Amino acid sequence: MPTIYLVRHAQASFGARDYDKLSTLGEQQAVALGTDLAARGIRADLVVAGSMRRHEQTATLAGFTAEIDHGYDEFDHDQVIVAHKPAYKARALMIADLARTGNPKRAFQEMFTAATQRWIDGGAGYDETFQAFCDRSEAAVRRTAARLGKGETALVFTSGGPIAAVVSRLLSGGDGLWARLNPVTINTAITKVVSGRSGLTMVSYNEHGHFDGSERLTYR
Repeated sequence: MPTIYLVRHAQASFGARDYDKLSTLGEQQAVALGTDLAARGIRADLVVAGSMRRHEQTATLAGFTAEIDHGYDEFDHDQVIVAHKPAYKARALMIADLARTGNPKRAFQEMFTAATQRWIDGGAGYDETFQAFCDRSEAAVRRTAARLGKGETALVFTSGGPIAAVVSRLLSGGDGLWARLNPVTINTAITKVVSGRSGLTMVSYNEHGHFDGSERLTYR
């Protein structure tokens, strides 16, 4: 049956002015991902990616050339943060504030969790609602599935948000699991979805055996 592998991008440049590019570690992760996929014998009949640079870089370093499907784009992190805390429209101020906490990554996660919850709850100030984001993520994976023939395989390079949206709907029929799934998505982790007579089924989520026990394992 047709199979879709949803791959989260490698580590981007957290804390930098330009987040949307892979860090040095992220580049290493993407190469390791390609080695792992080759070792598994995974050969893609279709390769798709969201339009973020981190998606394209991950695909390229893993050894693939991807076509773009904007349905796999991540939600607008900056807009979600600014709607929650308008002062952070000045990114330098956000970075400085988080640095003063002594643990910037933990402080960011706490702030970002509150910001995304406001978005989920239907607060104002967003070009794309949470519901619309989940709808387009689901539509993207169904669009990919429709292009696959019997026994064919697609590789999709995307972000944690769309993957969590797809998985939440496949597991629960709704979006209720998204807030729990999204924070634990690992860089270059692989989620396997198959397409059969009964529709789409998730076979595995967030699989990261290529980094188990390794210092290369990251969540951000």
